[in-house]
Amino acid sequence: MIARLSVPNPASVGKQILLPMIGILVFLGFWHLAAPQVNTSLGAFPGPVQVWEQGGQLWQEHVNQRERADKFVTMQEVRNQRLLEKDPSAEVKIRPYPGAPTFLDQVGTSLVTVLAGFVLATVIAVPLGIVFGLNRYFQAAVNPLIQVFKPVSPLAWLPLVTMVVSATYVSDDPMFEKSFLTSMITVTLCSLWPTLINTSVGVAAVNPDLLNVSRVLRLSFWTHVRKVVLPSSVPMIFTGLRVSLGIAWMVLIAAEMLAQSPGLGKFVWDEFQNGSSQSLSRIMVAVLAIGLIGFMLDRIMLLIQKKVAWNE
Repeated sequence: MIARLSVPNPASVGKQILLPMIGILVFLGFWHLAAPQVNTSLGAFPGPVQVWEQGGQLWQEHVNQRERADKFVTMQEVRNQRLLEKDPSAEVKIRPYPGAPTFLDQVGTSLVTVLAGFVLATVIAVPLGIVFGLNRYFQAAVNPLIQVFKPVSPLAWLPLVTMVVSATYVSDDPMFEKSFLTSMITVTLCSLWPTLINTSVGVAAVNPDLLNVSRVLRLSFWTHVRKVVLPSSVPMIFTGLRVSLGIAWMVLIAAEMLAQSPGLGKFVWDEFQNGSSQSLSRIMVAVLAIGLIGFMLDRIMLLIQKKVAWNE
């Protein structure tokens, strides 16, 4: 039996590849032509070429910084080895490299923070959403509180969270930095609402026939949730998760700028305050990185959703 090769539809290829490429090229062309016309206190607005060059420079700065950090650690290891040879009982330690974090370091810090806040929001929102969806009286009682806190800006939450963390998280040897906790909790408070609402709506919309079957079979609460409720509400839950993750990423950048916490937001603010001729180009690199990372996070959540739905 001869297997038939599937030939891609030219119209589908054009829609998925050519049209997006045309859109990107048009945008780059417009940006290249319009940028020199915009003059600021730091000079003309950077075009794609200048931003690309600064992106390469930021990468090279990261590479150079890593080389210096490796040399710093190697020097300490050699020194410690000499000390141990003279005195085997000597106390030695490796100190971290004291250099400022690079752009890629800031990206990594922001990703860790946003994922920690998003996971915490998910752990809170999904169980509460299931409870709200299963009990309409509980949902009616709590819904006014959700509607009140849902639109609160991170600008309002951040001072409160900062003061609470500073007052309660007191330790001589803290496991986490206060700036990390402040940003993470702010992200959690602002991003849990879409997941909470979508989960409760998805649970409440489960097919009544499935609920009747569960009652006839006298399934336990946990079995009912695992076998009936969750499989039916997965699409709505993941829609909420995708919205929450997007909100978490936006909130984090704002929180880092305001609180001066390590991350991409602080990088943007520091470059703005620096005011050098390269600052605008570096800020544009950060803006593009923020947008691309947000897009990739959404695509990853979509892939996870498809896999979970397929397994269900």
